[in-house]
Amino acid sequence: MDIDDPSTTELRNEIVQSKPVLKTIYEEWYSLIEAHLPALRGPVLELGSGAGFLRTRIPDLITSEVFPCRNVKLLLDGQSLPFRPQSLRAVAMTNVLHHIPKPAAFLAEAHRCLLPGGSILMIEPWVSTWSKIVYTRLHHEPFDTSQQEWSHSYGGPLSGANGALPWIIFERDRRRFEQEFSMRIDRIQPIMPFRYLFSGGVSMRQLMPTFLDPVCASVERGMQPWMKHWAMFVFVAVSRRA
Repeated sequence: MDIDDPSTTELRNEIVQSKPVLKTIYEEWYSLIEAHLPALRGPVLELGSGAGFLRTRIPDLITSEVFPCRNVKLLLDGQSLPFRPQSLRAVAMTNVLHHIPKPAAFLAEAHRCLLPGGSILMIEPWVSTWSKIVYTRLHHEPFDTSQQEWSHSYGGPLSGANGALPWIIFERDRRRFEQEFSMRIDRIQPIMPFRYLFSGGVSMRQLMPTFLDPVCASVERGMQPWMKHWAMFVFVAVSRRA
């Protein structure tokens, strides 16, 4: 199926919720996002809602996509948010930032729309010794750690990407991020070296019995001191300075 076809995203939503290990992974990602929501009054916007189910976890979540999808409230471009200044409590996103052609434009818009103390909370691919092997050899999306600009050559809304962009912005170019945006990096938590692979993601069959997932999760927790070498994903929380 065409990755940029909205029906593919809707099918991915069904796949995520029908595969036990993959759904558990999304639940864990959403728990991280929920746990770091700031204690402010205001709505939470989710970018790229079509394939997920965060709406079942956060009441009154404003769901959005770049193309029409079922169960999505707004059609929008993350580089131009249709919200008043200082009106959002948080912006949440799961595997979205590395698809945005100009992440700096999104970050500027998010800063404009967030309340003081509001947060951007995201799950994204991450760069590690292990993930560079996986993403460059087993994944269809570009993964270029040498890219100097915070952008990628625009393809379609999902086919266009650079999976290394979150690492480039928040790790390699952290000083530039902190200088250009009045935001603070509150948390960078590398996570999950194996379980997403074992789940088969949205493209393959589940590669391990569901009953082994808690064992694998326990092993991953035990690997936390070495996660910078093994992580495939990261949880990033940044907040607008008060």
